[in-house]
Amino acid sequence: MAAVNGSGVSLASQAYMEGNAVKETRALVADLCRQFYSLGWVSGTGGSITIKVHDDCIPKPQQLILMSPSGVQKERMEAEDMYVMSGNGSILYAPSPKPYPHKPPKCSDCAPLFMKAYEMRDAGAVIHSHGMESCLVTMLNPSAKEFRITHMEMIKGIKGHGYYDELVVPIIENTAYENELTESLTKAIEAYPKTTAVLVRNHGIYVWGDTWISAKTQSECYHYLFDAAIKLHQMGLDWSTPSHGPIQQARGAISAPVKAGLKDSSHNSEPFPCCILLDIEGTTTPITFVADVLFPYARDNVGKHLSATYETEDTQEDIKLLRSQVEDDLAHGIDGAVPIPPDGAGKDAVIAALVANVEAMIRADRKITALKQLQGHIWSTGFQNNELKGEFYNDVPEALQSWHALGIKVYIYSSGSRLAQRLVFGNTKSGDLRKYLSGFFDTNIGNKRETSSYVQISESLGVDSPSEILFLTDVVQEAVAAKAAGLKVMISVRPGNAPLPENHGFKTIKSFLEI
Repeated sequence: MAAVNGSGVSLASQAYMEGNAVKETRALVADLCRQFYSLGWVSGTGGSITIKVHDDCIPKPQQLILMSPSGVQKERMEAEDMYVMSGNGSILYAPSPKPYPHKPPKCSDCAPLFMKAYEMRDAGAVIHSHGMESCLVTMLNPSAKEFRITHMEMIKGIKGHGYYDELVVPIIENTAYENELTESLTKAIEAYPKTTAVLVRNHGIYVWGDTWISAKTQSECYHYLFDAAIKLHQMGLDWSTPSHGPIQQARGAISAPVKAGLKDSSHNSEPFPCCILLDIEGTTTPITFVADVLFPYARDNVGKHLSATYETEDTQEDIKLLRSQVEDDLAHGIDGAVPIPPDGAGKDAVIAALVANVEAMIRADRKITALKQLQGHIWSTGFQNNELKGEFYNDVPEALQSWHALGIKVYIYSSGSRLAQRLVFGNTKSGDLRKYLSGFFDTNIGNKRETSSYVQISESLGVDSPSEILFLTDVVQEAVAAKAAGLKVMISVRPGNAPLPENHGFKTIKSFLEI
């Protein structure tokens, strides 16, 4: 192994670079490449892998990076063949040249793209695969800018996703040279903040994770899902819908002007939108359920929940979010905000302060992520213990089933967390309604009264035009924002909803069955 002009050596100690962690990671990269070769991901010298060398004493952005070389037989690589780089991508050590017929060593052509995942996603490892599945799946629809799939067990292996979620992977166009993909990959990462992968059409996929285990696990799940989509396509089935029903049947149903349409006051029909976006409170579910059942349950069980789950990862993340929110509230003089003592003050003191802040947030009916996420976890316990059941207007289950049979994709957009949404729809007197839904959106995508939120949802759903989405809500301000984004809008008029202003200009319905 040869040092490269001593470049960047000062950024890390010699002991770190020559320590066991680097040696073990070198061997790990070589071993993984052999495994990936057997899977067909890095054959023909294609594909690559990079891993950060973990060290608790060194901040992640400054940790050393190991990267496989370019243009070599990946299954024959050895530990000393890896490049060692600083946290900013400078090459510290390069492998020594090997005799003919080996080519001179060259760092991976993927390096600029790997660095973007490190910089923009704080990744701990990145895998670039040329697996056949990841290539073919981008050809199923040559004009598609995204790959979408839902209701598949292996979706659970993708960070932040569950069985009922819709997995969306952006697709970028291939170029003649790998490094020319850097700009389009950067834009895809920016446009899809939750994605852990980017597909390259007719080429392969980039996958990243917090650790090499996460990156490897997700890569395996992505390839499984791509293979499933290809096989379902060959069977004439639609992998992007919850039921995975026949493709032609779904498409034919969507275009049927009589069976599926929006009726105006003259009972004329126009083609039904491709997607329906539903609010929950006051639209699918009585306001009283949220105000008189869910909120009181969360309020009354805050202390009990925090005490019982204090050491868990979810609760620690909830506390972290609440601390950040309370600090901001105190800085802005928000009524009811009280300081949260540091962890060293003891569990009971921290919980007491958290309870006081959460109760104040609930009283003020604040639509903030920190509160909604905690409430979702509290409600999860309630649903699991059968202390809670989702309540819906009588027409909702029938309408969801009907839309699903027609091939219409239905999504939820609520100020409640995605977890809370899944709980409400998954535990009802009518059974599990999630099988009729294609995805969930919450305020992580934006405030419901801001037009930009609906623009992002439209782009996420991949429709040709926002007008292909019908949004149903009981709140005029939300309707105005959605209409400004180009969505079709109807206002739900239900018992107990707030009165609508005169001349609001929107169509109204009292039942989903009127659509």
